[in-house]
Amino acid sequence: MKDLLSSPTRRQLLAMIGKTAGATAMYQAMTALGFASESSFKQEIELKGAPAGASIVILGAGLGGLTAAYELRKAGYKVTVLEYQNRGGGRSWTLNSGDKYTELGGEEVTCDFKKGNYFNGGPWRLPVHHYAVFHYCKKFNVALQPFIQTNDRAYLHRTNHFNGAPQRLGEVQSDIRGYVSELLSKAVNKGSLDDTVTQEDKEKLLEGLKGWGVLDTNYRYVKSHETSKHRGYSVYPGGGLMPTAKPSTPIPLNKLLNSGMWADLYANYTVYVHQPAMFQPVGGMGKIGDAFTRECRDMITFNAKVTKIHQDETGVTVDYVDSSNSNSDKSEGNNIERSAKSIRADWCICNIPLSVLTQIDINVSEPMKQAMAAVPYDSSFKVGLEFKRRFWEEDEWIYGGITYTDLPITQISYPSQDLFTSGSGVLLGAYGFGEASYKFNSLTPKERIHAALEYGKRIHPQYTKEFRSGTSVAWHRIPWSLGCYGLWSESSREQYYDTLCAIDHRIVLAGEHCSHIPAWQEGAILSGLDAAKRLHQKAKKLG
Repeated sequence: MKDLLSSPTRRQLLAMIGKTAGATAMYQAMTALGFASESSFKQEIELKGAPAGASIVILGAGLGGLTAAYELRKAGYKVTVLEYQNRGGGRSWTLNSGDKYTELGGEEVTCDFKKGNYFNGGPWRLPVHHYAVFHYCKKFNVALQPFIQTNDRAYLHRTNHFNGAPQRLGEVQSDIRGYVSELLSKAVNKGSLDDTVTQEDKEKLLEGLKGWGVLDTNYRYVKSHETSKHRGYSVYPGGGLMPTAKPSTPIPLNKLLNSGMWADLYANYTVYVHQPAMFQPVGGMGKIGDAFTRECRDMITFNAKVTKIHQDETGVTVDYVDSSNSNSDKSEGNNIERSAKSIRADWCICNIPLSVLTQIDINVSEPMKQAMAAVPYDSSFKVGLEFKRRFWEEDEWIYGGITYTDLPITQISYPSQDLFTSGSGVLLGAYGFGEASYKFNSLTPKERIHAALEYGKRIHPQYTKEFRSGTSVAWHRIPWSLGCYGLWSESSREQYYDTLCAIDHRIVLAGEHCSHIPAWQEGAILSGLDAAKRLHQKAKKLG
């Protein structure tokens, strides 16, 4: 044991302890950048007394736009929603059997899953503290079920460690806790903490570390039946004359440190936004967008591609074309003229992603234009893989949860629904941002599926035999969003955020990019509520 503990460098040990204990600091940093904030939603807003005959045009039927539309109509406004697609919900998007779409570059993406199977191309889980989402789900009768974020039976995987073999998350977690407890107990026993804790506190701390880390009487974390009760056995206890239970062997500390797998624990499982309980709609995340669309259907004009937004002293004029026919008769050279339309309203709430809005002719103030151009959109991709049977359950006892890897696919998520059923199932076979997404964005839809299979079979060899079908979403190649979500930095938020959210004469923006919770549906809904409330106040003031 002495050799084992002396093999890691001091720098590695400090890094391990610091990283393991750094979840709170990480969460605070994420909150400052607007990635992990708890929702500020308390109760439904009650807007009343719209000026007689007042009208509002809302651009984009994402959750931000539809939330504003729903609440403003209750206040008495005449509301019209223009939506580029033939559906509502925006990025709250579920691909079902038979669905297809065309991405930038002209490639058609299809979903050929068996009926009943689906894939969430955008949001896929709901943190328990996203109160506004749950409010509207309850109000609109959207059934929810648990989403299993953390599963000790899932894997942590490093290509160049452990001969490429994935390690059970629970085993890694137990071993890290044990080794950190052992190291801290040694520090206590050597008097290294005498300036920090009293003798009585030292005794309490040592007792707590012994239990928390499952240490032996000499405060060592070693192979035993006790440690196996936490990390799992090599041979599990049975009945009758079955083989006697055998304890499992902890992963050596130096191998854990060198692999860096412990980083996945603090980065993905201890941050507040991913802590249990989490939820998902029954039948896919698109059910939320479907419910909002149902409630607002008579206000929505689908297949409306906005081409110009012009405001003056008395109102806003929006020009748009029929997006479903915009490519149907180019040979005649007059398709735009034939389908061009316009709508006039007193006010406008624009829910169009900034990545698209900055390419539209809009006469807002110069500070607003600068704010709109200051927010890039992050790149992200997802690949959904359908298999003939749920081998992850049947062969490996994995029911929900997420496997993390250093391969370009980044992670594999196991479905939390339809557990213990026979037949096919769908895995989130790849989901990543940054460098990995740039690589996947450059591939064709078929190549993305092939790449996800080739990488994934290093973790699950069953891929090759069991694969049935696949689909994908590369967000920078989606025409109506041109990216995944608004990417704020601390400095850009300080400089531009208030301007971006301010009412610019008769136009106000909404969407996840106008929130402190970007990339989450909660942010979009809260932004829609706030935009509706402030615009209503201004409209009443002006009469």
